[in-house]
Amino acid sequence: MRQLQIFPVLRTLGFVFWSSLPLIGLVFWLGSGLVEDQILSRAYTHKKYLQADTQLARQIMKKIVAIEVKVLPQEGISLVNVKTNHSPLKKMTFEFPITEPDQLEANLSHELGLSRERVRELIRY
Repeated sequence: MRQLQIFPVLRTLGFVFWSSLPLIGLVFWLGSGLVEDQILSRAYTHKKYLQADTQLARQIMKKIVAIEVKVLPQEGISLVNVKTNHSPLKKMTFEFPITEPDQLEANLSHELGLSRERVRELIRY
């Protein structure tokens, strides 16, 4: 008879609820362990080479405003300042061991990814 009186007391204290929480926690712990084993046992395939975001570089190159060139024939170099209207990158500086304008324009067009005509439009000596 005494056992029958204990059950209503346990129910009022929420014994069923509180006793089921460790069981639910155990199920989640075991389930997450199985998922973790599956994820960590996968083969890790990666690319061998680091690839830069070329699309972002092309967007920056499209926003070039001006190219200023200072030729130093005594030293055999040309200093090139490229101004952009791209917010993080306002100015780029290059140094080429070339003093001839045609070769300089070709190198700049290759370096900046622009056509030679576009470089000729923007360049100032």
